[in-house]
Amino acid sequence: MSITIRKLDSTAAGFQQTLNTLLAFEAETDDAIESAVAKILADVKARGDAAVLEYTNKFDRIPGGATSMAAFDVKQDELQEALDSLPESQRAALRTAAERIRVFHERQKQELNGFTYTEPDGTVLGQRVTPLDRVGIYVPGGKAAYPSSVLMNAIPAKVAGVQEIVMVVPTPDGVKNRMVLAAAAIAGVTRVITIGGAQAVGALAYGTATIPPVDKIVGPGNAYVASAKRRVFGTVGIDMIAGPSEILVLCDGTTDPDWVAMDLFSQAEHDELAQAILLCPDADYIAQVEASIHKLLPTMPRKATIATSMTDRGALIKVRDMDEACAIANAIAAEHLEISAEDPQQWADKIRHAGAMFLGRFSSESLGDYCCGPNHVLPTSRTARFSSPLGVYDFQKRSSILFVSQAGAQTLGRVAAELAYGEGLQAHARSAELRIEGKSQTS
Repeated sequence: MSITIRKLDSTAAGFQQTLNTLLAFEAETDDAIESAVAKILADVKARGDAAVLEYTNKFDRIPGGATSMAAFDVKQDELQEALDSLPESQRAALRTAAERIRVFHERQKQELNGFTYTEPDGTVLGQRVTPLDRVGIYVPGGKAAYPSSVLMNAIPAKVAGVQEIVMVVPTPDGVKNRMVLAAAAIAGVTRVITIGGAQAVGALAYGTATIPPVDKIVGPGNAYVASAKRRVFGTVGIDMIAGPSEILVLCDGTTDPDWVAMDLFSQAEHDELAQAILLCPDADYIAQVEASIHKLLPTMPRKATIATSMTDRGALIKVRDMDEACAIANAIAAEHLEISAEDPQQWADKIRHAGAMFLGRFSSESLGDYCCGPNHVLPTSRTARFSSPLGVYDFQKRSSILFVSQAGAQTLGRVAAELAYGEGLQAHARSAELRIEGKSQTS
C-alpha cells in the first residue's frame, strides 16, 4: 500500500498558512444527525423508559427485542463473573492499570482540598470542595470495546467521592464485552446499563422511571452521542466534546526512526481524521522516519486507516531548531505531545499548551493510553490552550464560605454599600448598611 506524506519546511514561504490549513478541523454539523438527536432526546424526555426501550431495540438490534428496561441492567455478580472469566494475564493487566490510575488520581485529590482563613476581625473566608452526587459514564460499544475508557472515567469519579456511578454501554446484537464489564467491576461502577446512543444520554440527563438523572455525563461516543451531549449541557454537566485523536512528536533525531513511525501510527490508526505530526530539525532523520513509515505500514492490520489519516492530516515538518519546534508545538496545542530527545526536560520547560507530555524516547503515548496513571481523556482540536485532562476536579464542585464577623460587617458593609449605590442597587446597599446601623443580635 502506497502512502504520500506531506513534508513541510518552516523556512518555506507560506508555511504558517499551510500549517493552519493542516490543523484546521471543525466538526461538521450533519443536519440529519442533529434532527434525529433532537427528536430522540425530546422523545426520551416525554416518554422515558418506553422511548429508551424502543430506540435501544431498534438501533442495537437486541435479539428477540427486550420487553422491559430490566433486560438492560447488568448485575454486580455478572460484572464479577466477567472479571473471573478473563485469562489471568488480562485480569492482571486491568488490575495493574486500575491501581496506577487510582494512585495518580489520589495524589491529584490531595492538591484539591478546600481551605479557610481567618481575618484579624474574626471574619472567616474559604472554599469547600464536595463531590458530585451521581455521574453518568458513556462507554462506546460499537466498532470496538474500550475497557481503558471505563477505568479512566470511573476511577477519578470514585476517588473524588462520587457515591453513584452509572455506566451506559451499547451492546449491538446483544453482545456484551467481558473486558468492559470486568473493568467496571474493578473500577467500582455502581450500575451498568446496556444502552447507548442519544437515547442513553437523554436518559442520564433527564432521568426515567428506572434510570436516575445524573449531575454530569462523561465519556466519548459517536456523532449522535456528541450531539446529544451538546444539547443536554446545562441540564447536566459534560466533560468535553472530543475531536479526532492527535499526536505531535518533537524529536532531535536521536531516537530509532522505527519507534517514531510507530508512535505516529498509534494515533493514526484510531480513525481517518486522526492527526500525526513530526517536528524535527534534522532533514536526514526525517527521511529515515519516512522510510520507516513505508516499511512498517504494510505490517499494520489497520493500514488503510493509517494511510488515509497520514495522507490527509499528517505531516513531517523540518524546523530550524528545537526551540522553534517548541514554539510551533505551543501553537498546535496537541492532545498528545511526545518530546523524544536526549534532554527532554529542557524542551518541556518551554511547552505551555499540551494535553499530556511524554518525555524521553521510552515514554510512548500508548503507555499513557492504558496504564501509566495520568488520565487519557485529553483536550483535542487545540483546546489544550484552555482545557485540561479529565481528573478528580471534574467530579467535584467548589462552594465559597463566608462567615462575616460583626466587626467585619462594619468595614465591608461600607465598601459594599458604596459599590451598590454606584450600580443603582439600593436594596443591596441597604442590606449592608443595616448591619452597620443595627445592634448585635444573638439567637
